[in-house]
Amino acid sequence: MEFRSTEIAEVIEVIPTVYGDHRGFFLETWHAERYAENGIALPFVQDNHSKSSPGILRGLHAQLARPQGKLVRCLEGAIFDVAADVRRGSPTFGQWVGRTLSAENHHQLWVPPGFVHGFCVLGDAPAQVAYKCTDLYDQADEYGVRWDDPDLGIEWPIDDPTLSAKDAAAPLLAEHGERLPAY
Repeated sequence: MEFRSTEIAEVIEVIPTVYGDHRGFFLETWHAERYAENGIALPFVQDNHSKSSPGILRGLHAQLARPQGKLVRCLEGAIFDVAADVRRGSPTFGQWVGRTLSAENHHQLWVPPGFVHGFCVLGDAPAQVAYKCTDLYDQADEYGVRWDDPDLGIEWPIDDPTLSAKDAAAPLLAEHGERLPAY
């Protein structure tokens, strides 16, 4: 198993060792000691699973008082997964990391607490995404940042995504002001 630093040191790409043969494959998707040794040491309290059709973009989402760290992987299809640092005072504020996660490559992306997260489906097949969270979901605590915010400048590999009404109406990063979490 390999833990790769990304452009933002706190965001980690995990490349598991996959054991495969004519029967299929086997891999570890979580090992508390091994992950802790490589910078992912928070306890996980909730697992989520979503399925999205081609052309869907979900995000960018986070929670304020109860920020969630997320360990994301794609079980079916492929996604472009994004973590953007929106912590006021952070040296990487406004920067983002994007990685392709797929059922083929089995990679995971660690999205630290305080970052907004989102993904879009790649290709013509649906995508199923599973992720572990370090805090419980709290709808009243959730906020969003618009997916195409020019201050973030995320280079999404999709031109005209299908969005939920909530994601389409999400405010720009600058509109959150002092409401954003502090570094």
